Amino acid sequence: QVQLVENGGGLVQAGGSLRLSCAASGRIFSINIKSMGWYRQAPGKQRELVATITRGGNTNYADSVKGRFTISRDNAKNTVYLQMNSLKAEDTDVYYCNAAISNRGDFWGQGTQVTVSS
Repeated sequence: QVQLVENGGGLVQAGGSLRLSCAASGRIFSINIKSMGWYRQAPGKQRELVATITRGGNTNYADSVKGRFTISRDNAKNTVYLQMNSLKAEDTDVYYCNAAISNRGDFWGQGTQVTVSS
């Protein structure tokens, strides 16, 4: 089984910063983790992509976070990070970590709440 453990959510004022981290553990080899990323979901809405990063370092961002958020990855630690700067009230959501693993599919973390006060 694969576990994704997220850390770093919380309450911050608009314009502030937060850093999320997500560590993958369990019966996996780092080389099999094709990509890791972050998604977010508000109550009653669909989960949406925030940012993803492949094992090779290729990144993809939602337009709404480009220039403000930076995703990075430590392959040796099976960990992905999301540095969030210039946070806005509309960034308030539950953020979920995702790992896409070869031949095994997608795995999700339990979610971490990010609240930005205006």
